[in-house]
Amino acid sequence: MHERDDASRVTGVGPGRRPRQTAKRRHRVEFALSDDEFGELSNAASRAGLSRGAYAAEAALSVARGEQSWVDNPLREALGELIRAAGLVRRIGVNLNQAVAKLNATGQRSADLRHYAAESVRRAELLDAAAEEVRARLRK
Repeated sequence: MHERDDASRVTGVGPGRRPRQTAKRRHRVEFALSDDEFGELSNAASRAGLSRGAYAAEAALSVARGEQSWVDNPLREALGELIRAAGLVRRIGVNLNQAVAKLNATGQRSADLRHYAAESVRRAELLDAAAEEVRARLRK
């Protein structure tokens, strides 16, 4: 399997881009698609978080090398979902900040504030751990 890190901040590659090569890519390949095929390619590229050209190049090279395409790896999709879920859990911090602001302003806190805060941190840590496990399996 072709190694690839999902997070563009780690690879330095922006969304929809393939990693830069030390040597310039000099050869261009073009092909024509029907409307249905173009739609399928567009949807697959979007799911993979790549441009259509980058997706087509990665998929074609994976087949040519006899490897499983990293763009179609279910673990890659799972990693993306875990990363999104972790981000959503962290957004709970906004609600917690509002509750703390109320506590600071009024001196009254919700009875469950401490429980919600601890549970949010616990869930974020579980998601981070799951994402790291998927990330490690993708690198194998």
